[in-house]
Amino acid sequence: MDHLTAGEYWNNNAEAWTKLARSGYDIYRDHLNTPGFLAMLPPVSGLRGLDIGCGEGHNTRLLAKRGARLHAIDISPVFIRHAQAEETRAPLGIAYAVASAVELPFPDASFDFAAAFMSLHDIPELDRVLAEAFRVLAPGGFLQFSILHPCFNPPHRRNCRDEDKVTYAIEVGDYFVNARGRIDEWIFGAAPRSVSDRLPKFKVPRFHRPLGEWFNLLVASGFIVEHVGEPRPSDETVLAHPALQDAQVAAYFLHVRVRKPAVL
Repeated sequence: MDHLTAGEYWNNNAEAWTKLARSGYDIYRDHLNTPGFLAMLPPVSGLRGLDIGCGEGHNTRLLAKRGARLHAIDISPVFIRHAQAEETRAPLGIAYAVASAVELPFPDASFDFAAAFMSLHDIPELDRVLAEAFRVLAPGGFLQFSILHPCFNPPHRRNCRDEDKVTYAIEVGDYFVNARGRIDEWIFGAAPRSVSDRLPKFKVPRFHRPLGEWFNLLVASGFIVEHVGEPRPSDETVLAHPALQDAQVAAYFLHVRVRKPAVL
């Protein structure tokens, strides 16, 4: 499977995904992943930024509200249509475009930073994506991205729960298995059945890579690893959103910031 075929799956997911996410049912994004990402993000006010794989634009808009001057791309025309509609409704100066992360439509050294929220692990040609991100960053610029944690979200994952349905362990397996291109079908668990039953399940291609492969590809691309984060929900967050409790047992997401050397 290549990035174009993977993109077709995401374009088919985009209508239901946008509807559910904008209704507040992507609780892992809204109450764990994105807050952790933004807490780790350096100041971006006044910087030229690129959101790689922006989806329907939720996180792009959060970056823009921090003062960044943003371009954003996604391979899905449906996602970009929804993102642009929100930009038209409430302008933040974001320029959206349909494009693939494998072939970024920008000149060298166009951006001071790039962000990728939960998108890089959905692209099979990761080496080309990292090379493109490196190319469009100005010297000294950084890339920060979030992915499913490879150690705790390999092809096999199961929550082990006690009689009170509290997760006490995460069972993982097939960490080294090449399951790239396997299609997982699911939908946001926070959505009530009355809503989710009326929508198609997402069909999501998986491109799992062991942790070492991720970091070796980053280094081979020329990046310097600067910071790593593993967000964990607070007790207060879990009290408000009990489904997030499993992310207190093992890290659900991995956040990485890498930097292009100032002098090449």
